[in-house]
Amino acid sequence: MKQKRNLIAAGVGTLALVLAGMWWLTAPPTSPTATVAPPAAPAKAASGIITMTDDQIGRLGIKLAPALQAAMVPLASLPAMIVPPANARVAVAATFAGVITRTLVIEGEAVRRGQPLAIIASREVLMMGAELARSRARLGFAQSNASRLGQLSREGVIAGSRADEAQATLREAQVDVTEKARILALANASGGAGTYTLVAPISGRVTSASLQAGSPVDGSTAPYVIDATDRHEVEAQLPERLVGSVQPGMEIRLDGGSSGTVTSVGATIDPMTRSAMLKASIAASPGLAQGVLAAGKATTITVFAPAPAGLVAVPAAALTTLDGSDIIFIRTRTGFNARPVVRRGSSDGTLIVSGLAVGDRVVITGTSELKSLAGAR
Repeated sequence: MKQKRNLIAAGVGTLALVLAGMWWLTAPPTSPTATVAPPAAPAKAASGIITMTDDQIGRLGIKLAPALQAAMVPLASLPAMIVPPANARVAVAATFAGVITRTLVIEGEAVRRGQPLAIIASREVLMMGAELARSRARLGFAQSNASRLGQLSREGVIAGSRADEAQATLREAQVDVTEKARILALANASGGAGTYTLVAPISGRVTSASLQAGSPVDGSTAPYVIDATDRHEVEAQLPERLVGSVQPGMEIRLDGGSSGTVTSVGATIDPMTRSAMLKASIAASPGLAQGVLAAGKATTITVFAPAPAGLVAVPAAALTTLDGSDIIFIRTRTGFNARPVVRRGSSDGTLIVSGLAVGDRVVITGTSELKSLAGAR
């Protein structure tokens, strides 16, 4: 009986194993649980090469700018000083000795040509006015006498020499009147009032006014000095190593934004400073504040030379460093590429570099994010 129960149990176990095997063979495969993949990150294909989509570029806020052909390249920056050019500073001299009765302008004031500056009372002007009146009286007498003697000479009453003498006296009287009237006119003087007026000979700005009401003046003083405001000049010491490189006609720029042209470069080297004198003319730009180009002001100029072939101009914000080298990220079809560059100069937020081509689109915003993706260290 016991043996029979064992046989039954063994048969049931065998049947269970057979059924389990059949179920395993016929059951459909179980699919794994689906997972949602995160958005793909920018891929770094090789050193300095970053693959990015337009959507990723937009999320990072990357902005681009084109590389332009460089026309000029900074050659040197030099300390300089603003000076008045030749014939741009004029001293207003007092013609006659006298006393200032009224001052009409002050130092630093802008004036126009012919504008009154001061009124001066002078005894010499009174005396000159009196002399002019006497000369005019003599001229009237000489005219009448010459006319009368000329008529008598033509009628044969007197010798012709007397008529000639009268004509010579008339000519002397005319010259005397003309000369005295011209002197008073040049001084803007009134002989009857005994005063004359100092006027501005050029348009510009009063840079010196060494007088006040009641001050005495004489013919050897210059109460006013006026500088023209439409022309300026700058002087700088050009180092010996640059004497052959800088030529007249090259462009210069000042710190204040004004530009100019090199007019001359000294031909001799100063033995003390080992430099030559550089002079450049500067045109006053509209909107410059008073004092930006004031004579005597110290400034810095940058001398520019024509750019060699192969140089481009990019915004200074495009330059960064990667692994200790200067690089600029440029846009490619699939993303960005870190391009090594060599700096050749900079001015007014613009960088002159070699290593790029004209038209390359360079990154000016977002360079720090691209550096981290490129494996900067």
